[in-house]
Amino acid sequence: MKFAGIILDEPKIMGVINVSPESFYKGSVRNDEKKLVETAVKMVEEGAAFIDIGAKSTAPYLETQIPVEEEVRRAVWAVKAVRDSLDVPISIDTTNAKVAEEALKAGADIINDVTGLKGEPEMAKVASEYSAPVVVCAHGRVRDFSDPVHTVIDFLQESLVIAKEHGIEEIAVDPAIGFLRPEVPKWYEWDSKILANLNALKILGRPILIGVSRKSFIGAITGRKDPAERLPGSLSATAIAVFNGANIVRTHDVKETVDAVKMAAFMKRFRP
Repeated sequence: MKFAGIILDEPKIMGVINVSPESFYKGSVRNDEKKLVETAVKMVEEGAAFIDIGAKSTAPYLETQIPVEEEVRRAVWAVKAVRDSLDVPISIDTTNAKVAEEALKAGADIINDVTGLKGEPEMAKVASEYSAPVVVCAHGRVRDFSDPVHTVIDFLQESLVIAKEHGIEEIAVDPAIGFLRPEVPKWYEWDSKILANLNALKILGRPILIGVSRKSFIGAITGRKDPAERLPGSLSATAIAVFNGANIVRTHDVKETVDAVKMAAFMKRFRP
């Protein structure tokens, strides 16, 4: 199994860098070019196979609207800076087709769309035109709150249909931990059920990408309100995700996550 030219013979790491001051975890934000490049290079040295750049926060519980022109400016600046220093695949985390296209022109390789190609009709067209691999997140209106796993699978299947209609071949699926936020069950129970049953997503036949790093469900379970205090919980959730089938792990903390992934992947070999 491959994604964006990277062989997924073992779980790989996607390092997250944000150039959006409104992001929920301020420790991930880099607005200085020198620090941005240093962070990206360090992440790769520590074991990241991909770099993911976000130019606007997509956290569903924050007010994150900014002008499209500003998101384009941030994205192009960041992608160019990282591309000039590294040759690993770069992912642009955006829901806007114009941002995606400009980032691809600037040197990005992958579109990471938390709306799963359902937000903007032009997004799938851009991915197709540039032959860009795509990460599709589970996205939609939840009708059955009692069955998180099959709801997520259904949402992802809808995205795969859109991708197929546009001739998009390289796709990774992301269950969108932290984005589907029902009140009953609590969102952290919803997310936990997904991670505990992540293997079910194998039915889709695509690489599974997971993003749990420092997210609010970890804070809800551990009582850590500050994202800066959620690293141990993130590593635990990461290990569980890998043990249950994650192929790519998106994280703010590459060095620490590499070890958690190695441990989980090694132990998974002995699973019946």
